Amino acid sequence: MEVQETRVQTDRIFTIPNILSMARLAGVPLFLWLILAEYDGWALAVLMLSGISDYLDGKLARRWNQISKLGRLLDPAADRLYILSTLFGLTYREILPLWLTGALLARELMLLVMVWILRRHGYPPPQVNFLGKAATFNLMYAFPLLLLSDGGGWLAWLAAVFGWAFAGWGTTLYWWAGILYVVQVRRLVKADATAD
Repeated sequence: MEVQETRVQTDRIFTIPNILSMARLAGVPLFLWLILAEYDGWALAVLMLSGISDYLDGKLARRWNQISKLGRLLDPAADRLYILSTLFGLTYREILPLWLTGALLARELMLLVMVWILRRHGYPPPQVNFLGKAATFNLMYAFPLLLLSDGGGWLAWLAAVFGWAFAGWGTTLYWWAGILYVVQVRRLVKADATAD
């Protein structure tokens, strides 16, 4: 999962990277159903395929000069939807505590407010930064491990240890990246007010 460049090189919709992102988005409802139905093995397989396609869409977009406006929207949208669906499923199954789900959802709400403020000032949504991708990377490791921890034996115990470690780092980085977005939005709005 690498950060996409800010330079847009194509306006084409049907590029290989965009098709990978669309397929990843289409997998979100399937993934959520698998978690809720407790088909954990299949849910993990869908999540693993999602992670591979997330890596490939950014890599191929840069290599083939197919970075696009649509791709810059689809990639973070797919990341967020996977995180939200996993949060919902794991919270419903009582694998994740409500406080963790609340902390991650509060950060998402904060970003929605920032996007709204940017739009009011005529700016596009903020670009995904490395810290945000690192946070997503940690959470995408945490959630499958925590799903695996919903069992017995040494494997479940080990998955719980590493899952909670990744969840702690991911949540911290997620909020740190969110705070950096707030700072970025504040600077843009302040620059706008100074220019007026």
